[in-house]
Amino acid sequence: MIREGQYASAQVKIDAALAANAKNPQARFLRGVVQADQDQADEAVATFQALTEDFPELPEPYNNLAVIWAQRGQYEKARTALESAIASHPDYAIAHENLGDIYSRLAGAEYDRAAALDKTSKSSQAKLVLVRQLYAMTPSGNEPKLVAPVPKPAAPPNTMK
Repeated sequence: MIREGQYASAQVKIDAALAANAKNPQARFLRGVVQADQDQADEAVATFQALTEDFPELPEPYNNLAVIWAQRGQYEKARTALESAIASHPDYAIAHENLGDIYSRLAGAEYDRAAALDKTSKSSQAKLVLVRQLYAMTPSGNEPKLVAPVPKPAAPPNTMK
């Protein structure tokens, strides 16, 4: 439903799932996706941050939080969130790709700063051009990707001794 833009119908199902289990990580995650898709970024940030606190082993909330930070130009926050995603799930490819995109944005900002400070520097200007070409190579303008898979909660700890 979310992929088809049927947010109202999706929200009804999400609300029902949360009514049955307020801690349901899949429903909470999907609520955050709907919020992000509906331009409710502040609400989505709160949803994804709460998920990272309650389920730090899930990489998807960190990734989606990073996407929102990146959209706001807060690349250091995005970098930190993506590093947390990778720490919790080292083979999460989309987080690695998004982190590369964030690093290129951070590099671009530093090359831009260097070029502004030293207008005679050919090196920083050339690197800035290369980074900007990298941005242009991707259809999304090198922006990190929001993911909408339903995360799986970690298995409950084994309490048997």
